Amino acid sequence: MRVRPVTPERLVAELVDRIDALPGRWARVAVDGAPAAGTGDLADSLVDPLRTRGRETVRVRTADYLRPASLRLEHGRRDPDSYYEGWFDLGGLTREVLDPLADGGSGEVLPALWDAEADRSPRLPGVPLPPRGVAIVDGPLLLGAGLPFDLTVHLWLPEAALHRLTPEAERWTLPAFQRYADEVSPLHLADHVVRVDRPGRPAVVDSLD
Repeated sequence: MRVRPVTPERLVAELVDRIDALPGRWARVAVDGAPAAGTGDLADSLVDPLRTRGRETVRVRTADYLRPASLRLEHGRRDPDSYYEGWFDLGGLTREVLDPLADGGSGEVLPALWDAEADRSPRLPGVPLPPRGVAIVDGPLLLGAGLPFDLTVHLWLPEAALHRLTPEAERWTLPAFQRYADEVSPLHLADHVVRVDRPGRPAVVDSLD
């Protein structure tokens, strides 16, 4: 494995360059990783630099694309297999965010489909993205399901770091991330892999031996 340490600022600049170079009318970007990896922080940090380049950007969180509680919690609140297989409404994410930004799509994105706390739709209006617009989706378990992203970034926490950084109340999800590593191998599937086990000191994985 060849790993290249970078500053957080340099990491953002490199990713913005890659996103800005993507062909197509719009760009669909995934920032994938366990909650402890801080996917939301990295995804948020890309927004202003992209807008500075004239690329209007909308943020989407998989936490706002959960399935209803009656389906999500059918096997209890702490079932790792349910978390892995059925918590996230990937069909809704495709229908409301990714397909509208495909060639010939409408360009209108729904930033949130489900309010998990209220367990109902938030009934938000769609957000029209102009040409060159970007949707940045962050959250866990985004790779390996055939979602039509144009660029994927995986924030990697080695197993020991994932255990250490995951709060006690969320450690029941750890078997799901082990399945993800074993079955999907996001280290090999993502376009970009960033090791994030040292807070504030990311490292880009340039190659896997």
